[in-house]
Amino acid sequence: MRRSTLSLAITLALGLTLAVPASAHDTSDGGAIRHLMMATFDKPESPLTVEPVVVQGDIAVAGWSQGEMGGRALLRRKGDAWTLTLCSGDALKEAASLTHFGLSQTEASAMAAAIAEAEAKLDPALVAKFSTFDGVVMMDEEGHHPPVHGGGHKPHS
Repeated sequence: MRRSTLSLAITLALGLTLAVPASAHDTSDGGAIRHLMMATFDKPESPLTVEPVVVQGDIAVAGWSQGEMGGRALLRRKGDAWTLTLCSGDALKEAASLTHFGLSQTEASAMAAAIAEAEAKLDPALVAKFSTFDGVVMMDEEGHHPPVHGGGHKPHS
């Protein structure tokens, strides 16, 4: 009897541990980036999904979706923290565009290949949302975008 109680307790503990989202105890760069983006844009009425996160040195590109919209975010490491630099769509998966955002040609090519590989593992419907972001929206010092007027991308909120 005692042995079955212990087995049940271990099984329940494992089940509860596995039920906690990986990002809840992910201290990696990817986890920090997800946390930053969730803290900035996630809304109860419009949940944010951040996947994939591709990190190369002090630069990262994260795919995101929120409702019917999606896009990609470029982030930069500043000290020990990550900051949002800009949001865009397909431009952030192209090496030529990544060089315009400050990556060397070698870094840009490697980042573009890593993004393609990471996105190939995702549901094509999710990846298609990343292309819905129109243009480039630069972020301010706090990692928020200015109000958007007229056409193009709608704000996250």
